[in-house]
Amino acid sequence: MIHTATLAYVRDRRLLQARSAHKDVFYMAGGKIDPGETPVEALYREVREELGVEVAAHHEFGVFQCQAFGEAPGVQLHMTCFTADLTGDPRPTSEVAELRYFTGGEYETMPHVAPGSMLVFRRLRELDLIDW
Repeated sequence: MIHTATLAYVRDRRLLQARSAHKDVFYMAGGKIDPGETPVEALYREVREELGVEVAAHHEFGVFQCQAFGEAPGVQLHMTCFTADLTGDPRPTSEVAELRYFTGGEYETMPHVAPGSMLVFRRLRELDLIDW
């Protein structure tokens, strides 16, 4: 089981996704929770490291579980997802090659999609918070 904390950051009804250097899949900003760290602490650290901004306020959006992308079959992702207000506009840091905002339809047609991101896209769609 891989435990992560992620950010569901929506702007103009599109969800922010980040792509690391040398990878072709976009993920939600966030990452693995370090030993002794809470999901909230991991969220704040990962947002700072990946997006170059601070979390001003956060709300838990949900916990999602699915097959972990790029891992052996049966390796599960346990993702605590948050929405948040940020101190500025996200920008790629040295850890991130590219940031893009996607509608659900744009993301699902990418050559590779992260199952965890798809779960969040679908939940945002159910709540009418993003375009498809």
